[in-house]
Amino acid sequence: MDEAQKGLQGQFHLNGMHKAGDVVLGGLFVMHLVSVFPDLPFTSEPQQPTCHGFDILGFRQALTMAFAIDEINRNSNLLPNMTLGYSLYDICVGLGIGFRAALSLVSGQEEQFMLRETCVGTPPVLGIVGDSSSTRSIAISTVLGLYRVPMVSYFATCSCLSDRQKYPSFFRTIPSDAFQVRAMIHILNYFGWTWAGLLVSDDDYGLHAARSFQSDFDQSGEGCLAYLEVLPWDNDSNELRRIVDVMKKSTARVVIVFAHESHMINLMEEVVRQNVTGLQWIASEAWIAATIFQTPHLLPYLSGILGIAIRRGEIPGLREFLLQIRPNHHHSNSHGNSVVTLFWEYTFKCRFAPPQAGWVEAGGALCTGQEDLEDVETEFLDISNLRPEYNVYKAVYALTYALDDLLRCEPGRGPFSGHSCGYLQRLEPWQLLYYLEKVNFTTSFGDQVSFDKNGDVLPIYDIMNWLQLPDGKIKLQNVGEVKRTALQGEELTIDEDKIFWNFELKKPPRSVCSESCPPGTRMARKKGQPVCCFDCIPCSEGNISNETDSLECTSCLEDFWSSPQRDHCVPKKTEFLSYNEPLGICLTATSLLGTCICAVFLSIFISHRRTPIVRANNSELSFQILLSLKLCFLCSLLFIGRPRRWTCQLRHAAFGISFVLCVSCILVKTIVVLAVFKASKPGGGASLKWFGVLQQRGTVMVLTSIQAAICTAWIVSASPTPHKNTQYYNDKIVYECAVGSTVGFAVLLGYIGSLAILSFLIAFIARNLPDSFNEAKLITFSMLIFCAVWVAFVPAYISSPGKYADAVEVFAILASSFGLLMALFGPKCYIILLRPERNTKKAIMGRGIES
Repeated sequence: MDEAQKGLQGQFHLNGMHKAGDVVLGGLFVMHLVSVFPDLPFTSEPQQPTCHGFDILGFRQALTMAFAIDEINRNSNLLPNMTLGYSLYDICVGLGIGFRAALSLVSGQEEQFMLRETCVGTPPVLGIVGDSSSTRSIAISTVLGLYRVPMVSYFATCSCLSDRQKYPSFFRTIPSDAFQVRAMIHILNYFGWTWAGLLVSDDDYGLHAARSFQSDFDQSGEGCLAYLEVLPWDNDSNELRRIVDVMKKSTARVVIVFAHESHMINLMEEVVRQNVTGLQWIASEAWIAATIFQTPHLLPYLSGILGIAIRRGEIPGLREFLLQIRPNHHHSNSHGNSVVTLFWEYTFKCRFAPPQAGWVEAGGALCTGQEDLEDVETEFLDISNLRPEYNVYKAVYALTYALDDLLRCEPGRGPFSGHSCGYLQRLEPWQLLYYLEKVNFTTSFGDQVSFDKNGDVLPIYDIMNWLQLPDGKIKLQNVGEVKRTALQGEELTIDEDKIFWNFELKKPPRSVCSESCPPGTRMARKKGQPVCCFDCIPCSEGNISNETDSLECTSCLEDFWSSPQRDHCVPKKTEFLSYNEPLGICLTATSLLGTCICAVFLSIFISHRRTPIVRANNSELSFQILLSLKLCFLCSLLFIGRPRRWTCQLRHAAFGISFVLCVSCILVKTIVVLAVFKASKPGGGASLKWFGVLQQRGTVMVLTSIQAAICTAWIVSASPTPHKNTQYYNDKIVYECAVGSTVGFAVLLGYIGSLAILSFLIAFIARNLPDSFNEAKLITFSMLIFCAVWVAFVPAYISSPGKYADAVEVFAILASSFGLLMALFGPKCYIILLRPERNTKKAIMGRGIES
């Protein structure tokens, strides 16, 4: 390469402000709103781009950096014996211009620079404050990251910039959109807004915010998006009309907007044209404080906005510094026109000499440089709402504290190779980067500043609300904050009493796709719709949900059932044959009535025990039958009431033994009748000898003992126990006695049945014996009733659920007992009481009584 090619190939003529220093920090600021690039003919050297539309707030942000450096130079505790300088460039909202400015800062614009020997020239910067745009920051930091030049942005929020692999030297003092998105979600959750629309700008800022919002909102499970629309760059009326139509048709009452004011202004004009009211807007930090929307024709639609705003800070002494700005201090520099001069001309509507041709002739004023800024009404001096400026202030101090830590390094104890330190004469940007990652300080406003592993600052946002004043103006008021601390995580604080709601009821609106499902129901997602849209399905019987928006109903425990509202479990109703219910009362009364009748009949027989009709056919058996029938009536009471272990064991045993005692007595009585008749025939006396009184008693005892043995074996082997049956009814517990052994129960009934059938057959054979009062006829009739009742009992018992099975068994006991009682003893009592003339031996033998 020859000597002619070694120097700078050219210089960029950029608007800016500069101050010399031992170490220089760079700054990239938007001080003009429009940039115009000339045509490129490729036949001559291209002309420099031009900037238009002066931005006072961008210029104030640049001056905030100048003020911070001036304040640091006056602070003996920071960078002692050293002076900080700055080079601040106006990038005019242009990516190309911003790129040129960044390269100029890191490479320098001088032919030669030698700090170690002669201190010739302007040193290149060690770090840059900027850029304000996510898109420009992505492009610039991609290149600066290759050389590890620290770049601290005060306004670029794209979460993509947290990627340390792509942007290793990027830091920022504004929270990333990832936290802004979470802050938005915290606000939505706080007010119960689960159904919202999302509008984003068509750039890195908006599109990354959309992806992050969708992901976090869905993962939170607290809500979902009704729609997501991307705002066009230009004033595309058809697309804007379509977007506003979507907003009108949607049931979502909350609209979240991640966009710059240039995207929003066209949308709002369409909103006004279609008169879309009743929406609660939530603004991102990019436009919450934009004064362009605070106009009378937009206030009916936008007043009451909630939004996220950059943390407001206080910077003491800034206003005084701004008042000291004079163009003569910065009027001449080697890097292009002083931006202070442009500000002065814009503010005072004048031109410095020599003015452009025709300016004076047209009545234009000449600037003197001595004009007073306090004489003009401008927001330049309004420092009551310092937000981006406060971030600029923190960015400058972060770089300064990192540089101060670097220069305080003790040789031999440094963090670099061989425990070396960085030195001012051989300072490299990557060395400053190391200390910047570890910086930790607290501002005079009380905010802690440190960076995490991704270069993001500890985030904090103010929550702002547009309050409409009585005079129609808008006041931007702080109603809360959302922040993340190292110890307590993310915190949201909102003062609801201060919030202005632009609705008739002056309350926050409801914005849900489906109303919450009350307790007693579960959510069933609507097919093809977001998870926030669902139907509320009542829980089925036996299942409950005791929380709002339950995903499923839970089953009650075995002994519980769902309440009518299906919101809690209640103990199941219990069912058993009770003494307190009509059926139980009737059966109890009938049992006691039968017992009393038995007692009456027994007393009649005792009092007339010497009469022929009582003494006929073994009166002792008659007394035993009456006593056993009395026991049969009483044992039915064991089937009524709540089953206990002892009642379950006793009821069937008492029933079985009582009935066997009764039937065995009847069987013996029937055999006696037949034996007496045979004994009356010639040569038949022997038959009665083998069936005397002792044999009758023994037969009864043996037959009864067999039943007692059956009951004992049943109880010992498989004892009947109380059982809670939940099979008959879902909402009831039926208390019953489980028989334990079906075989035992069947044998017990079968034995009674076999004796009854045998008695019936013998009585049936003896029914036509020649006797005026043949008791075999009564026994035949009683056994017929007995067998009929118990034959009908079996299917009725099997088919009856719960307490009705016990009722059927009690009814069978009572019916069969009454049948035996009335059939066997009714006719005898009738004769004893009403026909005493027939209660004689002759009458019984068939003599002396006329038919």
